[in-house]
Amino acid sequence: MTFTWKNNLNKTYKQKHWFKLWIQENYSVRQLSKISGFSEFKIKQIKNYWLSKEPPIILKRTNLLTKYLLFDGTYFHKNGCCIIVIDIISKIVIINDYVDKERYKNVCKLFNKLKEQGIYPRVITIDGHKQVTDAIKTVYPNIIIQRCLYHIQRQGLSWLRMNPKTQAAKDLRKILFTLCNVKTNKEKNIFINSFYHWQYIYKDFINNLPNDSIAIKDLKRTANLINQALPNMFYYIDDKNIAQTTNIAESFFSRLKTDFQRHRGLSEKHKVAYLKWYIYFKNSNIF
Repeated sequence: MTFTWKNNLNKTYKQKHWFKLWIQENYSVRQLSKISGFSEFKIKQIKNYWLSKEPPIILKRTNLLTKYLLFDGTYFHKNGCCIIVIDIISKIVIINDYVDKERYKNVCKLFNKLKEQGIYPRVITIDGHKQVTDAIKTVYPNIIIQRCLYHIQRQGLSWLRMNPKTQAAKDLRKILFTLCNVKTNKEKNIFINSFYHWQYIYKDFINNLPNDSIAIKDLKRTANLINQALPNMFYYIDDKNIAQTTNIAESFFSRLKTDFQRHRGLSEKHKVAYLKWYIYFKNSNIF
């Protein structure tokens, strides 16, 4: 009589390969069925099994890799937001969460988890969301906050419009267009002096404008945006490890959303699991 010992655990982990292809390569259930020889029902079973599991925690000297961070979030619908913290040096997503909104309470919770792990970053780059700023400062009072230059530029140009009517708005647009090209202290001083000179020239003009025009209100909003952001705009010039924009996260989210769209129809629970596994596999590729 011959006895056959079946290692079901080993079999399960071998089948994880098909789940990884579903996440990373965006294969459909039908495509995986043809490639693997399994039925579509079996592939769905494999997919759902792994979606019911938490991804492993990747431990790679995390507390030593996190002096320079980047925070960002993106919405999948009105009350569904994926927030992440990326280590700038390694490009690893060191923590993530799926929350209802990018608000103070949720961001505090995320950064408190980092603090509990012994992570005390020196600098973080953010897009300037006030509740995010307040939350980070609550958890890390001494952290340096670098404002994302691209968000300042994009928001300001949006408020000023493509074809502004006033010369003040036209001149401010020209100044804003130079912002993301600032690389040296000399260029920083040129930008700051140009903006202050703009304020000096148009101060009386702007103060005397009526407030009943949306375009005029937006011109004032743009000036206030730059004024408020100036103290936190140029830390990266003296420390090349600091990210001057959140473009790394923007690029990550763009790819994530494109990949996620190929698996439309997931339940809310499976959507959250998909995001966690997606980030896990991306991090695994970096190591």
